Amino acid sequence: MTDPITFTNYSASEHRRAAEVLPFIDAYIAKKEQEIIEIEQMVERYEKRRLKEERAYQSMSAFRRMLSGKKPVHHLAVEHIHFVRKPMEKVRALKLEIENVRVIQNSSAPTDMVTVPFELANDLL
Repeated sequence: MTDPITFTNYSASEHRRAAEVLPFIDAYIAKKEQEIIEIEQMVERYEKRRLKEERAYQSMSAFRRMLSGKKPVHHLAVEHIHFVRKPMEKVRALKLEIENVRVIQNSSAPTDMVTVPFELANDLL
């Protein structure tokens, strides 16, 4: 009736010869570093916007502040989680990936079998 879905060739990492992987590592690291830079710029833009909004609110007269209102603190907390904390967690994960790939690059001979992260294995195909 309904058959279960089975994954046949899925693995979080693959084993390959270092000679196959080494030429692609520099491009992979550059791509991940660029992604980190983009995420950090996004967080910086958000923080600048929040600071600008806060300065604009503080510069208003008391009457205008009363009429305009301010975002509730829990909204600001959710924004902070969405725009700062989660992206910075991703940055930490990307830096860890880069570190793992650099270990492969620096410590393996071309004839060694190495464990390749799934993302790098997809780039090799």
